[in-house]
Amino acid sequence: LHTRDLQQMSELKFKLVKAEQEATALEQNVTRLEGQVTRYKSAAENAEKIEDDLKAEKRKLQRELRSALDKIEELESNNSHLSKRLEKMKSSRGMAQTP
Repeated sequence: LHTRDLQQMSELKFKLVKAEQEATALEQNVTRLEGQVTRYKSAAENAEKIEDDLKAEKRKLQRELRSALDKIEELESNNSHLSKRLEKMKSSRGMAQTP
């Protein structure tokens, strides 16, 4: 083999080692990124579950609020009706007492 051939072989061996190192680094990077993807997927699924739970809780609270507002309206109407009856009773009692 000529010196030139030996030099080319040496360069090719160097390039091969360098390429193998890069491949190893890329494989490690892929493994690291796959781990991140797994963690992000898990976090996203957990966030979606929490979101669903919060939506259900919000619906429940909105139902309770509507029910409470309906009850308030009913009680206010009842209170108004009773107040009017009381005023009528006071008024008729006042008339009955005046000669």
